[in-house]
Amino acid sequence: MRAALAIAATFIPAAHALGHHSDAALDMESLVTIEGTVTEFNWRNPHVYFTVAATDESGEAVEWEVQMSSTITTTRMGWTRDSLVAGDRVRVGGHPARNGRPYAMLYSIEKDGVPLPTAFDASTAEPLLAEPEATESTDSLEGIWMASNAELVRYPGGFDGFFRAQLRLTERGAAAQAAYDEFSAENPETQCIGRPPPAMIVSSNLFPMQFEINEADEAIIIIRSQFWDEERTVHMDGRGHPDISQRFPSGHSIGHWEGDTLVVDTANFTDHRSPYQIGVPSGGQKHVVERYRLIEGGTRIAVEFVLEDPEYIAEPLAHARQLIYSPQIEMTPFDCDPETSRRFVTR
Repeated sequence: MRAALAIAATFIPAAHALGHHSDAALDMESLVTIEGTVTEFNWRNPHVYFTVAATDESGEAVEWEVQMSSTITTTRMGWTRDSLVAGDRVRVGGHPARNGRPYAMLYSIEKDGVPLPTAFDASTAEPLLAEPEATESTDSLEGIWMASNAELVRYPGGFDGFFRAQLRLTERGAAAQAAYDEFSAENPETQCIGRPPPAMIVSSNLFPMQFEINEADEAIIIIRSQFWDEERTVHMDGRGHPDISQRFPSGHSIGHWEGDTLVVDTANFTDHRSPYQIGVPSGGQKHVVERYRLIEGGTRIAVEFVLEDPEYIAEPLAHARQLIYSPQIEMTPFDCDPETSRRFVTR
């Protein structure tokens, strides 16, 4: 078995990438083909991993580590924790690490000659994940909601691609990004530190959001995301934000109703080295305003947000999308495993 690099830049739809790490250390315009035997299949978050024992071009033994998406996204692709076991013979296509390390992001896979499902069709780049459908309705924001991939602009790299395309950086933001080493312990993900707002909206095509409105206590609204198990309390009692000396990982959220629109204002964020997955930090000046409104007979929510952080972002980022009412989706825990989260670290 040989691991051979196949240059195929014009045929590789980079928009398929659904991993949580950005592609900065991966060659997303090339594929490496790995043929060998599975030695481990690790079904954990934030990424599913498997290892393959193969031989390199000189005949030397090499063990490849292959990164997939989260267990949640991989399940939506049709996988289970038993899809691979040690001893399986596989042929894998993956985007390799730029530094020559035997590490790759999954692009395609065959087990005993039979293709296993991936997130995107390799020939068309069309999503193969099950999409939410607007078949049920509600008269409240309360419930579980998810965006449709088919209705969104797709950026190479997914989550990080969105922010690479949208953010306009200050000089300080650009310098911090240039100095960032994602594949090191500098990455907050190595400590299972998730991403604060507006991450839950940007990732809502992969991970559902949930609103909890307690009619007996209208002073708070809870907003959850399956992404990193984020949970936010929105204070609806008219209070303001506390002094900036009080800061929180997901910020401090206050809200009010403007007619039928829920407006959520979030500030007082804890410093975060890479909340957008691209090495641009955020800090005490970060400010996010979100707006949520039921539309189309209660089958959808119209969502908007404006992100500001003048220390690192040169101009506000505004975004809008729709979420589809999806009560059939279960909010299973993300449950980040610290040991798994550090597998990508090289130093």
